[in-house]
Amino acid sequence: MDRNTIDWSALERLRTAFLAGTAGAGDYWQSVADLASYDATFAQRIGWKWDYVLAELTRRGWSPPRRELLDWGCGSGIAARAFLDHFGADAVRKLRVWDRSSQAMDFAARRARTKYPGLEVAIGLTESPGVVLVSHVLTELDAETTSSLVDLAARAESVLWIEPGTYEASRALIAIRDRLRDHFNVVAPCTHQTACGMLAPQNQRHWCHHFASPPSAVFTDGYWARFANLIGIDLRDLPLSFLVLDKRSDAPMPSGAARVIGHPRVYKAHALLLGCDADGVHERQLAKRTLPEEFRRWKKGEGCVLQVWQREGDAITGAVDIASD
Repeated sequence: MDRNTIDWSALERLRTAFLAGTAGAGDYWQSVADLASYDATFAQRIGWKWDYVLAELTRRGWSPPRRELLDWGCGSGIAARAFLDHFGADAVRKLRVWDRSSQAMDFAARRARTKYPGLEVAIGLTESPGVVLVSHVLTELDAETTSSLVDLAARAESVLWIEPGTYEASRALIAIRDRLRDHFNVVAPCTHQTACGMLAPQNQRHWCHHFASPPSAVFTDGYWARFANLIGIDLRDLPLSFLVLDKRSDAPMPSGAARVIGHPRVYKAHALLLGCDADGVHERQLAKRTLPEEFRRWKKGEGCVLQVWQREGDAITGAVDIASD
């Protein structure tokens, strides 16, 4: 889309509806121009979140089954395009898009057909989806629709689900994980298959959230600066919560594997990392004098969120990054 044709007033209207929590009341797409403007702005930010999750899945050694791909609640179709860009259009047999808005389905299907000319693209739901993508929908769904969506997800082979990194969205995803974990292997963000450690009473104040980063070029691009100023958003960290499930057998993570949640708190002589592992969710301390190089990585914001930890109590005495073979 030509940046000069973006409808900024439409973006402000959409942003207001999202923040007010009224977006779920009905179809908020008033025109194809709305979708195109959204796709060039807000959707790109969601796409960067998908890039983050998909990169982590590759790091874990995960790849999708070659089945039909369903983009549920597709909007402009950014989730499916991020998935296909990462794994390749030949990684799926067919793309299927669905949304309550017929304009959105048409837009997403048209964009996909243009970008992946050899890929079969269909519109509408199927009773037996292969891989299901769900992206930023929970804030717009009532309890009944959410339950129906979870039932649909339970029939899939793989589920990739991303939501905003808010307390409410995270807790909703944790409840969905708890409902589905007997049907699937939990792939990410967890490093274990047991109950979520966030459900422990002492972790009531915490939530499972992570941070993606936009491409560095965004910060020197006047277009994105204008977008941030007009819409009133921070271009830096992109908070998200996510869940990836798969019915195929999954290689277990190594003993001691931990996933860092949120941003660590870094002080002069130590850092506090909220880590999730098979023992639950606990705050661990990484001392500068014990692991100076590892401490410097976290201080510079370059620490690896997936690691195997050696510990003495809550003190981290060793840390090795996890990478797929």
